[in-house]
Amino acid sequence: MMNYTIIIPARYASSRFPGKPLAMLGDKTILQHVHERAMESSAAHVIIATDDERINEAAQSFGAATCMTSTEHSSGTERLAEVVEQCRIPDETVIVNLQGDEPFVTAASLDQVADLILQAPDYEMSTLCHSIDDPDEVADPHIVKVVLNECGDAMYFSRAPIPWDRDRHGSVSYYRHIGLYAYTARFLLHYAELAPCELEKVEALEQLRVLYHGKRIKVGITEDDSVIGIDTPEDLQKAERMIAG
Repeated sequence: MMNYTIIIPARYASSRFPGKPLAMLGDKTILQHVHERAMESSAAHVIIATDDERINEAAQSFGAATCMTSTEHSSGTERLAEVVEQCRIPDETVIVNLQGDEPFVTAASLDQVADLILQAPDYEMSTLCHSIDDPDEVADPHIVKVVLNECGDAMYFSRAPIPWDRDRHGSVSYYRHIGLYAYTARFLLHYAELAPCELEKVEALEQLRVLYHGKRIKVGITEDDSVIGIDTPEDLQKAERMIAG
């Protein structure tokens, strides 16, 4: 096992898909699929963090470790910070934030995002991306893009097509952000104290708060594009077809 912990934040009160974690995908709930993927990784511990007793009971029914958290959190990252406090997780522990609606995530991706920090302890946050070749995906505002510097650090995240190929050279590399994050437990507590910024609000991307406050995010490039979230009932139908096919 690697010395890291996966925390899965799971809310019942989703505006676009209420009760999403407990929706059935095949013969299991979405949340159970996610937990099973997490258990396939090299993580030492896996915890489901929720503010809803229905999710808590369902998670415990399939043997998951759980932590009940406040209903007042505005993001999954803040919910993770409460788990760190409640469970008294040591400062140097690497925590991977795995959303409770990503049933196709692979153990390799989970281990990769954690290993970025385990192998570079001067960083306190990491994430993943993979290359985009389809121009429609580059232009799609639902697909978040990231620009990297030569050290593999994130320069900016946006829903816009960045970088902008002004003269249409056609040689620009585009990267799709994959919404897996790893942090030290210490940084999670610090993040919860950082004030939200205007960039974060207008893009609806909470990771921009980290860059705005001068912190670095290490980004790993992967060929794995299986980290696909289920945001709507229509997404669930697509996921059902993927499992069937």
